[in-house]
Amino acid sequence: MRLITLALAALLLLIQYPLWLGKGGWLAVQDMESQVDAMRKKTDELKARNAKLESEVRDLKDGTGAVEERARYELGMIKHNEIFIQVLKKGSKEAPSMTPAKPLPDTDKTGKPLAD
Repeated sequence: MRLITLALAALLLLIQYPLWLGKGGWLAVQDMESQVDAMRKKTDELKARNAKLESEVRDLKDGTGAVEERARYELGMIKHNEIFIQVLKKGSKEAPSMTPAKPLPDTDKTGKPLAD
């Protein structure tokens, strides 16, 4: 009787091994589920980034507003006949100009241009 009990216990352990530790076991399934969740999260982040880039491309193709905004903030450009006013806080240094200064013509004391 004792031999039969030991044999049945051994068979029970052999049957349980694939369920827990085998290729399709519970531990492997949990590991795969965590990998799938991580991939879904990464995919959602990439979809959001792609949607943002797609809307930016659409704005650049269709409207002039996005191009003008980029020119103003990234390149420091202003429109023709527009005046740029910069307000500085006390104690702050003047920001460097993004546009090159036009050379002033040589003038005499009265303000008239010098003849060459």
